[in-house]
Order: sequence, then C-alpha cells, then structure tokens
Amino acid sequence: MSKKIIVAIDETDIILFKKIVTALDKEKCLIKIGSVSFNSIGKEAVDYASSLGFDIFLDLKLHDIPNTVEQSIKGLSSLPIKMLTIHISGGTEMMKAAKKAVSGTKIKIFGVTTLTSLNDDDTNYIFRRSASEQVLKMLDMAESVGIDGVVCSPQELEIVKSRKSLLCMTPGIRLDHLNDDQKRVMSPKDAIDLGADYIVIGRPITLSNDINKTLNDIYQSIL
Repeated sequence: MSKKIIVAIDETDIILFKKIVTALDKEKCLIKIGSVSFNSIGKEAVDYASSLGFDIFLDLKLHDIPNTVEQSIKGLSSLPIKMLTIHISGGTEMMKAAKKAVSGTKIKIFGVTTLTSLNDDDTNYIFRRSASEQVLKMLDMAESVGIDGVVCSPQELEIVKSRKSLLCMTPGIRLDHLNDDQKRVMSPKDAIDLGADYIVIGRPITLSNDINKTLNDIYQSIL
C-alpha cells in the first residue's frame, strides 16, 4: 500500500528529534514537521529526516496577505518537502498565490479547513456556523482555486470525500480516547475506512515506549 501514515514530530531539541526519526520506518510513514520543530530547529530538522529517506510534510499553516504567503513559500520551496499547508480562510487570492509559488515544483498544497481543536460551540462563536458548515464553506473555496487537498477532522471525512478533486489529510487520530486538546478524533482504521488519504498521528507514536512497534501496529491495522 502507499504510505498513508504521517508521524507528527513536535520537538524543540534536535537530539530528541533525531531519536524519534531514527526509530521510525521510511517505508511505512511520512514525517510532519510543524511550527514547533521548524521554529526551534529549522532547516536542520527537514534535512536530517530527508537524508534518511523520509518524505516530508511541512506544516506551517501559512495565513497572511497573498504576496507574503507567496514569498514565504518561494523561500521554502528549495527544501526537500513534498507537502505544505496554508489556511483556506486566508482567501482565494492567497491560495492562488500559494499555488503560483510552487509552480514548477512537485510540492502539494493542502488547505486547513477548521482546526481539530475546535468543536461546534467554538465555530458557532467564531464563524456563526457549525464545524461541518464551516468545512463546507472552506471546501467550496479550495475547489474553486484547485489546491491539491485539505486538512479536516475525521468527522468531516465523508463531506470531503464527496469532493472528488481534493485529497484529504486527517489529524485528530487517536489510539485511545486521551484527555488532550484534540476534540474531534477517530481511530486510524476508521479514518482510513472513511476515505482519508493520509492520517496524521503524533503523540500516540512519539510518546510511545516503543515507537517502531506502535507505528508498525498502526500500519498493520490499516492494511
């Protein structure tokens, strides 16, 4: 099967970052480097993971005026990355600028619909609509511009998969119901069965006593 698991590594120390990376299997997962590791360790984190053969998803969730996003992505495009993220709520012109910035590269642009830390109470307060309604609005915008895919919670997978033109990346994946900041969660197998192209898993793997075994168990469960 193609690699569907993306392991999120949020470490501020390069030694710990490298320890986690070396415990993983490049044949079974990609690696997500977000703002925590990138802001602390920088390009070294990307280069190290790439040097071991891992495909890299750079998750910085860019959200700014179109020109700033375009120039930021141009500055990142020389890195050995396969995917990066922007916020769809930045608007259609910002998304077009992001697409322009990766023109001529193989980097895919994924747009964040609604953060998985938000529930309906939050989105009703912020956007005056439910989480699912907000995702629908963001999907309309993403499709109109033609970005490669979107990031959404497992609960919105069926909505996203009805849009045939968009790949779907799903955070909020948990092995057990943990008391953390993710509110809209699901198991790896359930998310894959609902059509997720990629599932993002962080702490359940990186905080495991046996990182490689946990990754392999998840990998086997979604075959």
